[in-house]
Amino acid sequence: MATFFTDLLSVSRTETRPLLRLTLPICGAQLAQAGMSVTDVMMTGRVSATDLAAVSVGSSLWLPLMLFMTGTLMGLTPIVAHLLGGGATKHIRPNVHQALWVALALGLSSAALLWLLVAPIFRLMEVPPEVAHRSSAYLSAVAFGMPGVALFQALRAFSDGMNHTRPSLWISLVGLGVNIPSNFVLIYGGDGLTGLFGSWLPTWLQELPALGALGCGIATALSMWTMCLAMAAYTRRSRAYGDVSLWHSPTLPRWRLIGELLYVGVPIGVAIFVEVTLFTLISLFIASLGEVTVAAHQVALNYTSILFMLPLALSMALTVRVGNTLGQGKPMQARMVAWNGVLVSVLIALFNSALLWFTAEPVMALYTHDTAVQRLALSLILLAMLYQISDSLQVNLAGALRGYKDTRVIMLITLLAYWAVGLGGGHWLGTRGLPGGSGPLGVHGYWIGLIAGLTVAAALLGARLRCKAKGVANGKLDIARD
Repeated sequence: MATFFTDLLSVSRTETRPLLRLTLPICGAQLAQAGMSVTDVMMTGRVSATDLAAVSVGSSLWLPLMLFMTGTLMGLTPIVAHLLGGGATKHIRPNVHQALWVALALGLSSAALLWLLVAPIFRLMEVPPEVAHRSSAYLSAVAFGMPGVALFQALRAFSDGMNHTRPSLWISLVGLGVNIPSNFVLIYGGDGLTGLFGSWLPTWLQELPALGALGCGIATALSMWTMCLAMAAYTRRSRAYGDVSLWHSPTLPRWRLIGELLYVGVPIGVAIFVEVTLFTLISLFIASLGEVTVAAHQVALNYTSILFMLPLALSMALTVRVGNTLGQGKPMQARMVAWNGVLVSVLIALFNSALLWFTAEPVMALYTHDTAVQRLALSLILLAMLYQISDSLQVNLAGALRGYKDTRVIMLITLLAYWAVGLGGGHWLGTRGLPGGSGPLGVHGYWIGLIAGLTVAAALLGARLRCKAKGVANGKLDIARD
């Protein structure tokens, strides 16, 4: 044990800085992409409550699809990282080409689902007719961008695996830069432009129609394709990728390579989908508890989600670092790299908890002036402080395991911890309370369930990483096998 901590300390001195250099651009990219959703909500909210509801309902359908695609394509990152670490760069290009084929298929499939299945889903959900009409128009426009965002995510996974994470930051900022003015012009039309710039504008600009939620969908699709084309141009022209000539000699589909990508990537996509649906279902259950409760839950969740971007980015960087080290044939060092990342995640969690403690009250005041919402949100923030460590741990333990291409176990643990413990336990506490207690705990019960689910996930993933890393280091386990 003493030798383990001595080795860990030695690796920390050399490993922490490159890990953070990878992490910070990823975090910036995540925040920029989250900024697009914030922009959509803010701008459509100024048009009408109906347009805001249409975009909110529509987002609850296309965002899980996009995140599933993103997770599946993240399977490319450890594959590229292993090949780069092992010096087998000639095999990177065909693997990326297979990921692009998969991305195209996923993007077109997602678009088809948004075009064909929206109306039946809205009827099943009993969405008000006008909201359903505007949301369908919004989703029809977003659907055109789904292939673009899938291809962007595949190229981003390639770039991240090559230890080059800055392009995703700059290109996500470009996407945000396209999204904001496009939203303004398409949502508000000529009236919005005239109100901002005055009546000196050309007549054709002043007569542009205000498209509301539909305009928001078109702007989103434009942003998606802008990021895709910008990433394609960068990966073609940049010298940062060495001798990986990505855009030369296109490779036709190779089912063995596609199978490897899906073997690693699909469990990641499912795990992310499970996590997203956990929070979606909790929000649906909480909706019956009243508007103050719903508002407080959304405010507290939104703020803590922003802080979660840093642990999430660290987990993605950790996948790359572990994969690189394993590709170099250094399983003992990879074990230390993994646990160093976990240690850094604990320090980040403590920082986030301190930030919540000192900033919660003024930040809640920025979100809302309703004192009842503020008080309830602050009580939820206190619960959020309790799960910072377990949340940061579980996402980074999963990131380290992805570096070992060990993703199916992550999926199974996520299903158990999030749905059985987090959702099931939270719903029990929220609607029934503790056995022999004073009654249902309401929204606090659901948040206590989240704490329990994240803690169980962290404990199980920690045990899995300990077994996997030690087994691979000792030559008893293969990297790609359970």
